[in-house]
Amino acid sequence: MTTTKLLPSFDSYYFQIKKNRWHWIFQLVCRILLAYAFLIAGMVKILGERFASGLSEIHPMGAYLEALHHTGYYYTFIGYAQVIAAILLLIPRTVLLGALLYLPIIVNIWVLSFAVRFVGSFVTSPLMVLANLYLLAWHYDKLRYILPFNHYSKDVSVPKPTKYTLKFPIFFFLGVISTMAFIVWFSLFGHDVMPQNTLDSCKNQFIDTKNEAEGFEFCECIHTVGSPLDQCLERYEQAIDKKSIV
Repeated sequence: MTTTKLLPSFDSYYFQIKKNRWHWIFQLVCRILLAYAFLIAGMVKILGERFASGLSEIHPMGAYLEALHHTGYYYTFIGYAQVIAAILLLIPRTVLLGALLYLPIIVNIWVLSFAVRFVGSFVTSPLMVLANLYLLAWHYDKLRYILPFNHYSKDVSVPKPTKYTLKFPIFFFLGVISTMAFIVWFSLFGHDVMPQNTLDSCKNQFIDTKNEAEGFEFCECIHTVGSPLDQCLERYEQAIDKKSIV
């Protein structure tokens, strides 16, 4: 059976499901449970607490979570992303947006759980992925216009122009170039201290500077002692402040 013949049959089956009260209740339960899970997990990260704090650092998942906890605002960013996805799932008009945001996060958790064989989410994470996929399928009527099938709607698609204009968007490309230049500049000069990838390259940035001794200590803290970046930065800044007072 060709895709063209298959799609009308699937559409007919889909619209029957959309009229079924039990399917509606099931998608509502999925939304609530998924939102609850991410609200709890996200708030833990936003508050700066380590997720699954009772798990030993020797455990593969515990080592990962401990390292993740010390990534600074990246850890907080994940928390906000989870909370935003959860809130979007609870609002009827933004469910699809929430499900789309939710999917890459929960798939990552699922793969991680299987990779380290973490009992805590070995069962729940794949179930959450399936629940998320069900929500996306529930909103197939909206998603079908971005799927690679033979669907087209003048209501949601702008028609292709018969002739493209040749006016050069100078301000747009100036903005693009300026943005690229800023990102390159910030990556090179945005921070006074960088951990670098090796001990020698880390120390090179401090050679013949007024904070050479403190900088070397910072590099040792990162590459020899193995302390988290935020702790090493805090020690470095304290050493600089103490020297300036003296």
